[in-house]
Amino acid sequence: MKRYLVVNFKAYESAFGEKALGIAREASRLSSRLSKTRIILAPPILVATKISQVYNDVYLQHVDPVSLGSYTGFIPVEALKIEGVRGSIVNHSEHKIKLRDLNTIILKARELDLEILACADTPEEAAAVAALEPTLIAIEPPELIGTGIPVSKAKPEVITRGLEAVRIIREIPVLAGAGISSGDDARRALELGASGVLVASMVMKAKNPGEALRELTEALESF
Repeated sequence: MKRYLVVNFKAYESAFGEKALGIAREASRLSSRLSKTRIILAPPILVATKISQVYNDVYLQHVDPVSLGSYTGFIPVEALKIEGVRGSIVNHSEHKIKLRDLNTIILKARELDLEILACADTPEEAAAVAALEPTLIAIEPPELIGTGIPVSKAKPEVITRGLEAVRIIREIPVLAGAGISSGDDARRALELGASGVLVASMVMKAKNPGEALRELTEALESF
């Protein structure tokens, strides 16, 4: 089974400039040695094109339900295709959107052969999202995001219930997110049935982001 490690750069200091490129270079180096795990990087839009020149599996952190045209400050789905970005995270708890807008985005992305990682706060929301058929779903209880308290230990039932809810609707890979702070946390998420993890601060706030990436990929590869 394919494993996924999605790194949300958010807007941390390390998400920009040479630090961001360093993370991309390490992801590129690691990916060439992995047999099970796909690493997806989600940098800020400002640096996404630059990151894509170093590493070819890049998502945006958000995209809007608009077409190309007179929309100041919005990101059309078509722009991902033009710029060579593979997909986008959508509906993160820090950037929620309406379900009908998520549906618009997913339909447009499917037409363009792009990928969407749709986030859900609860198992119930995950079921609603699954009906729209995104590429991936990430379940992240917002109260655990950035705490260092992993969902796989603090609220494992959120993962298991979320998986059950999604599988009733569609066979879509489900990732665990919120508070993942070690390889053991990632491995525990797999034990609970997840297909991978969505992380941010473990990598982006690490003294050595490359080491954090290695720890996570080793855990995912070893399961």
